[in-house]
Amino acid sequence: MSNGNHVSITGNLTRDPELRFTPSGQATASFGVAVNRRWQNRQSQEWEEATSYFDVVCWGQLAENTAQSLGKGARVVVTGRLDQRSWENQEGERRSKIEITADEVAPSLRWATMTITKNERRSPEGGGGYGSNGNSSAPRAQAPAGESAGTYQYEEEPF
Repeated sequence: MSNGNHVSITGNLTRDPELRFTPSGQATASFGVAVNRRWQNRQSQEWEEATSYFDVVCWGQLAENTAQSLGKGARVVVTGRLDQRSWENQEGERRSKIEITADEVAPSLRWATMTITKNERRSPEGGGGYGSNGNSSAPRAQAPAGESAGTYQYEEEPF
């Protein structure tokens, strides 16, 4: 991204991704990510913690894959850009928020393992399925537990 607006966060999903579709049929998913920070206070030598919460939105196949593959508690790495969105509420008051528009959403492998299931290539007309067997009900990854593995969907080779 040459515009200098690039952000990367690693944290845990605060809620299941919510998948919706625009009137034209474009998929969009939104979810929250909690990022914990821990540091040692130099004066007291005590450990301190803070948590930041970010709203994330993704589009198209990334939105569908994210909603199908990830659930609340899953540890993820999100890269994208910061966007400001404005609207008027029902009382006519102007509201705005800053959210991350994701280019990539990936599971963190720091404390979990995973199995990759590639999507079938979609035709330019939008046809195609979710997996080699067309099954769109793949298991969702939940909170990382050292010995459990989730299934995550990728559109192309991750390496």
